[in-house]
Amino acid sequence: MAKAIMLQGTSSNVGKSVLAAALCRIFYRNGYRVSPFKSQNMALNSGATPDGGEMGRAQIVQAMAAGVVPRVEMNPVLLKPTAHASSQVIVLGRPVGNLGAREYHGQFNQKLWSRVEEAYAFLEREFEVIVIEGAGSPAEINLKAGEIANMRVARMAGAPVLLVADIDRGGALAAVVGTLELLEPEERVMVAGLIINKFRGDLDLLKPALDFLESRTGKPVLGVIPFLPDHGLPEEDSVVLEGVTGRSTGAGEVEIAVIKLPCISNFTDFDALERENGVNLRYVEAATDLGNPDLIIIPGSKNTVGDLLWLRRQGLEAAIKDLAGRGTPIIGICGGYQMLGEELRDPEHVETDTERINGLGLLPIKTVFQTTKATNQVRGVVTGSGPFLGPLQGQEVQGYEIHMGASFLLDGRPAFKITSRGGRLVNLDDGAMAGEGRIWGTYIHGILDNDSLRHQVISVLRARRGLPARPGMLNFMAEQEKRLDALAGEVARHLDLGRLAAIMGLERPLVWTGHGS
Repeated sequence: MAKAIMLQGTSSNVGKSVLAAALCRIFYRNGYRVSPFKSQNMALNSGATPDGGEMGRAQIVQAMAAGVVPRVEMNPVLLKPTAHASSQVIVLGRPVGNLGAREYHGQFNQKLWSRVEEAYAFLEREFEVIVIEGAGSPAEINLKAGEIANMRVARMAGAPVLLVADIDRGGALAAVVGTLELLEPEERVMVAGLIINKFRGDLDLLKPALDFLESRTGKPVLGVIPFLPDHGLPEEDSVVLEGVTGRSTGAGEVEIAVIKLPCISNFTDFDALERENGVNLRYVEAATDLGNPDLIIIPGSKNTVGDLLWLRRQGLEAAIKDLAGRGTPIIGICGGYQMLGEELRDPEHVETDTERINGLGLLPIKTVFQTTKATNQVRGVVTGSGPFLGPLQGQEVQGYEIHMGASFLLDGRPAFKITSRGGRLVNLDDGAMAGEGRIWGTYIHGILDNDSLRHQVISVLRARRGLPARPGMLNFMAEQEKRLDALAGEVARHLDLGRLAAIMGLERPLVWTGHGS
């Protein structure tokens, strides 16, 4: 039977996902077969598993940290917000419908509990250690009776709970004490320790507060984790983008503007770009802030038609088309690719009651929304021409698809040829081009994680600015591995691993061997 540990938070966004990834890497480096688990996740950053299931990106990264292939059992329930108080519900990798919050939390989620139990039982048979991540806070009184993500999961797994508080936002002590006070006595007993996260300052000055916490709650503080602003792991949802929109800071020699759509999804597509030296990537949600960037990217969306209408209301459509007419390169990914086309049709009312709407008219495609959802890992080759794709013709790329709709090329040549989809050999066109290759789009998420393509994009942008080529550009996957080890090492240095092993009843001690140090 697998040993388990569960991270719960005093609120959302306290750092549970990052700490869970760190623990997965620590157990993995200690020779344990380890798996992440989050029973219910609400996030617009998702990915595809090798067998074509959809799950949260955070759990995919945690699986990477654990050195295992991601499986939908690691995130059996995924909620993808489509509009205010409504979400697409994905169960074991497949969409089962769109539900409002009242309907989902009223009864529907209780029907999913058996699927959560089955998913966990599968992982328990396959792994020695399971790192469980809760959702939100276990003390959300309005949701506690029917929750399937926090204490109910801990009871099912027999997992001791570590309560995580974010001290950077202030009020961490009150949050810890208040959370414990709102738990039922039998739930409070399940909390085996506390973690103070995102600390910056003098630890000696914090010690009296830690002593108070231990005395007041009777729970040991297992660690004070420093603020890690550059951990580099994909974030779970767009809450992290709050406050990052606006004009350029001036940092970087090449400026890339990503349109921050209201229902932006999979903005992890731009993590690799953001890490490249000499690149200033910024998120824009007002036409007045668009400026004159070297490249505009329209990202994925969970509500393509709604976000297209928002573009128009904001004046961003006109601003983007004006810059396109003046030669500014534009890339669209998934929903952004659809928006760039001539028209979007929704005969089945998959997204909206509007059956037809004009796109931006910058790519020669027509999109028709469909009730079936494509979720696949894909491989392909570059077939496009122009400055960005032409020099790479025939080179292999990989990524994943997550979309409800098909786009049909009306003119010209595709940007890519899909040769493998969900492990099956195929021969499918993907994407489109216009403006002599300056404007292109694709359904392939993660397309900019491909080093050669990303480097080519940056090189073209630098050349257009009259800048010299930049040597030593990023190897994204190797960098991800280094960052996971560095994160795990930093957490291990500030966490009582001996106490953690004792709490979990591990047979072998936990140590950090110096990876990433």
